[in-house]
Amino acid sequence: MATSATDACRERRFLGHPRGLATLFLTEMWERFSFYGMRSILVLFLAAPAAQHGLGLAGGTAKALVGVYSAMVYLVTLPGGWVADRVLGPRASVLYGGLIIMLGHLAMAVPGGAGFVYLGLTLIIAGTGLLKANIATLVGHLYGEGEDARRDAGFSIFYMGINVGAFLAPLVVGTLGQKVSWHLGFGIAAVGMALGLVQYVLGRRHLPGGQPSRRLDDRERRHLRTAVLAGSAAVVAVAVLGAATGTLTLDNVTWAVAVVPLGVAAAYFAFMFFGSHEITREERVRLRAYIWLFAAASVFWLVYDQAATELSTFAQKKTDLSVAGWEMPSSWLQAVNPIMVIALAPVFAALWLRAGDRLSTPLKFTAAMILVGVSYLIMMFAAAEATRGARISALWLVATYLVQTTGELCLSPVGLSVTTKLAPRAFAGQMIGLWYLAIAVGDAIGGQLTRLAGTVLSEPAYFLALAILALVTGAALAAAIRPLRALMAEHPARG
Repeated sequence: MATSATDACRERRFLGHPRGLATLFLTEMWERFSFYGMRSILVLFLAAPAAQHGLGLAGGTAKALVGVYSAMVYLVTLPGGWVADRVLGPRASVLYGGLIIMLGHLAMAVPGGAGFVYLGLTLIIAGTGLLKANIATLVGHLYGEGEDARRDAGFSIFYMGINVGAFLAPLVVGTLGQKVSWHLGFGIAAVGMALGLVQYVLGRRHLPGGQPSRRLDDRERRHLRTAVLAGSAAVVAVAVLGAATGTLTLDNVTWAVAVVPLGVAAAYFAFMFFGSHEITREERVRLRAYIWLFAAASVFWLVYDQAATELSTFAQKKTDLSVAGWEMPSSWLQAVNPIMVIALAPVFAALWLRAGDRLSTPLKFTAAMILVGVSYLIMMFAAAEATRGARISALWLVATYLVQTTGELCLSPVGLSVTTKLAPRAFAGQMIGLWYLAIAVGDAIGGQLTRLAGTVLSEPAYFLALAILALVTGAALAAAIRPLRALMAEHPARG
């Protein structure tokens, strides 16, 4: 009997998992190298004065722009999943997405002023939309029904690959960017993405998911062309009107874009519950549980992703970075989290396998919220210490990242896994995009909240507010564990 395409992809093994996991592991590793490498210096480059070859943006504007950029990176994974489901298929979407990302980093490597920077950011956003959602979908497709524990373990291994790239990125891109040239750092990020593309092409034969789940028919293609043209015309009209009236400022754009992920999330959930005939009644019941997980994840990423903005500037300005008389780049501290993930991911993968159904997804999310809240209580004390004038020990940030890492491993790979599990069949790729939309919502709001730090709120008070938000969310989620397990059709247990 001939084996199916999926069975063939599962014949060879990688650490006890399907061979295709190795290809996806390395692709994501290099893509994350490029992404986190660029992100490790982005806010510093945007805020650096022209004399230091930066863009010279005000601190609040630079942090808000990074927040909006991060939000848009994850927001466009939703249409990226739709493109895979209806047009390209996930394998081709990952390939084209990587190519566009590489072009974006090359544009930022050109020392041609703000125009090339914004072009580069736009290309990276578009390319990540195609790659990010669909590479996680391909990981999910490597496992069959009834393999929930192995799927969680596989995503934990995949997540470790992400963090290998994220660990190397600040050390390489951050050092070159801060010590030599910002644009050289951006160029090295492009090289990383190119390496990821080469090995992806060589290993694609081990992957399922070559075709869209349902291609567009002729009528749908016509409607799509009309919508794209109308949307493009509307964007151009708004830009022209804003330029003519003087309201098209960077601050106004970041405020306007920040509300988009919230609106998209509300609209998409409304469509799945009330507008789609392709979702069954049982699938809608599971989606009710997913809304809770989505909301909790949004709060988690709002708090956690302050690392790219508030914690990055805190490390540069208020942390003692001297090592044996040499001052290390502040971006190096962003390598602490990924190296801890690399060390702890196998431990958590083994824990999920050993615990099986005894530790539920809602319980893991609750633990994540409590841990990230505690991490910002640590930062509250660090910031209070810094108000005395002297630079504080880098160990404060190391401790913060350690606690955050344990929370991240309770939520991020588990969230990817449960999304592939709860996804309606007709929306498989788009549901991964919806998971990343939770990050977009958190980053968009969090980017604007950073404007409060040091202005409306002192830094200690700002970090305390973040801690309280996370802890309150964790308490609400803990109270809902049992009903959520029922909606998800998980076996009842203490967790």
